[in-house]
Amino acid sequence: QVQLVESGGGAVQAGGSLRLSCAASGSIFSINVMTWYRQAPGKQREPVATISSAGSTTYAESVKGRFTISRDNAKNTVYLQMNSLKPEDTAVYYCRIQWGMRNDYWGQGTQVTVSS
Repeated sequence: QVQLVESGGGAVQAGGSLRLSCAASGSIFSINVMTWYRQAPGKQREPVATISSAGSTTYAESVKGRFTISRDNAKNTVYLQMNSLKPEDTAVYYCRIQWGMRNDYWGQGTQVTVSS
């Protein structure tokens, strides 16, 4: 059984920063992809940033230059450093880990609220 636990969400003012963490536990294959998603009220869940176990990263256009994804493979943990936050970044942030065809797990989400 694989579990993902996110932490680090909270409320900040526009221009502020937050760092999200997602710790994965259980039987995890060493070659995997971890992704941060977010879902704002009334909107579809969207990918924010992805990182492979080799360290390759991709970002949504809306967060490029402001967010940085990183990971610690020894701890099976992925991070999302969020700087210059905007009110439109307000959402529940989820992490996801995938490998192979059938292994696909999600965390429970952490709320990020950015006030203007």
